[in-house]
Amino acid sequence: MPKLTSVHHLALTVTDVDRSVPWYVRVLDLEESHRREDPETGVRKVVLRSAGDGFSVVLVQHPIAVRPAFDERRTGLDHVAFSVSSRAEVAEWEDRLREYGVSYLPATQSQTFEGSAVIVFRDPDGIQLEVWSDPA
Repeated sequence: MPKLTSVHHLALTVTDVDRSVPWYVRVLDLEESHRREDPETGVRKVVLRSAGDGFSVVLVQHPIAVRPAFDERRTGLDHVAFSVSSRAEVAEWEDRLREYGVSYLPATQSQTFEGSAVIVFRDPDGIQLEVWSDPA
């Protein structure tokens, strides 16, 4: 059986791609790769890439008028954790989030993986995001 080698992309449903794309580009330093809008379904997708790292985040807007707020306690996505190489880089991300006025929980040790450092914050739709460093 062939082994899975990595995650190709992560698709997140957002309420407004026009609001979310600039936030992800500015705060997470992702680059817009391309957009696709389907006139038949009304679905809008924007692909954002991490420079040189080969992963993509796809923001998807569905044409549904009423959406409940994101809640990691519901079945589905709990959170997304982005890796950095060291605790020093975690500290740099704390500075970046503070600079851009993003509310976050300061770096702490992960409760799941001992020795890992994690910063927790939310995107404009309340989706929980993390910047993560494995133990040194």
